Amino acid sequence: MSSIYHSGLVMNKRLLQLAIIIFGFVPVLAGGYGVINGVNLFDNTAQPSSDLTNHFRYLSGLLLGVGLLFWSFIPRIESKSIQIQTLAIIVFIGGLARLSGTLLHGELTPSIAFALCMELIVTPMIWWWHGRLFNS
Repeated sequence: MSSIYHSGLVMNKRLLQLAIIIFGFVPVLAGGYGVINGVNLFDNTAQPSSDLTNHFRYLSGLLLGVGLLFWSFIPRIESKSIQIQTLAIIVFIGGLARLSGTLLHGELTPSIAFALCMELIVTPMIWWWHGRLFNS
């Protein structure tokens, strides 16, 4: 392997790791905040049922877990192809569900648009980038 190719691979690996660190803050912070605040994250005046707030906290915990798992892959990222693919597919399916809800109810707020970009664009790009670096 030429040293130019090797140094390029190392640089791209570091950039991918940095991207995962940065983009990982979104699910970690949003998930953690949702676990702590429940449905009141969106509306402090609402009196949601305990079932709804419990379910929301559960889903927020899943989101937190996704972010923490992505972060856990950083040190040995070159050997985490299956794990990154699996999480990316899960996130993408969640994004499709969010998109269907947006299309059915016709409301696209800035926070929904941001989440859709993360789920349907950024996460697949991370998966693609990883595959290009380590599965070629």
